[in-house]
Amino acid sequence: MSAPTSVRGSIAKWSLNVFAVLALMYLFVPIVWIVAFSFNQPRGNYNVQWQEFTLRNWKDPFADESLTNAFVESLKIASISTVIATVLGSLMAVALVRYKFRGSATLNFFLILPLTTPEIVLGSSLATLFLDWDITRGFATVVIAHIMFQVSFVALTVRARVRGFDWTLEQAAQDLGASPMRTFWKVTFPLILPGILAAALLSFALSLDDFIITLFNAGSLNTFPLYINGSFRVRFPPQVNVLASAVLFASVALMAAGTAIGFRKDRPSA
Repeated sequence: MSAPTSVRGSIAKWSLNVFAVLALMYLFVPIVWIVAFSFNQPRGNYNVQWQEFTLRNWKDPFADESLTNAFVESLKIASISTVIATVLGSLMAVALVRYKFRGSATLNFFLILPLTTPEIVLGSSLATLFLDWDITRGFATVVIAHIMFQVSFVALTVRARVRGFDWTLEQAAQDLGASPMRTFWKVTFPLILPGILAAALLSFALSLDDFIITLFNAGSLNTFPLYINGSFRVRFPPQVNVLASAVLFASVALMAAGTAIGFRKDRPSA
């Protein structure tokens, strides 16, 4: 290898590393900023300038009653919609991979459609539908709206897991006398469970921070993202950073626990 070629290779390698570091900084600086300002003691209505370090915000994270109520509403919506979407999406994924039937290609198209459609289109369309049917917008309409886009994420995530499933394991279990239902719960479900859990965690996070679709269908309901958007015009309490950081820490803990469990399962026994 000639010297100029070696130099160009070294420059390309270092340039790639620099771009990778800049990309990671772009992703993680806002997250670090939110966590850091949860320990800030603001001197006004806006927690946007660093004043002094304090643990007071974490000692009373629910000091703002309106913020707490909005946060609880978001948790309830995300929990209910995630459970329903996970069940529906998982069953759809198994059916699309396990069975070949007429119209499966069309179903796949409609499954991807909510992911490619702008949220403002989906949100406004659902709002128009609820208004035409004279349905009062609120908690129920938001749950329905969230389920509609969560199902697609769940189905595609679980389908990626199910595609690598060895269906001969089901045949072997049934040959040994297991019923179809017992085969599903004892063989199929445990093997696709990691994909289901990953899909559920993703859909929960998407529901928790959704703003546009929720804005069109919430009516008088106030969720965590809607509260932050509305309150920022007059005040931005540090409890917003505290609750956001708490959600972040909980998500990281769940992912770490899942990784540790998977590592233990893959680790050969002595």
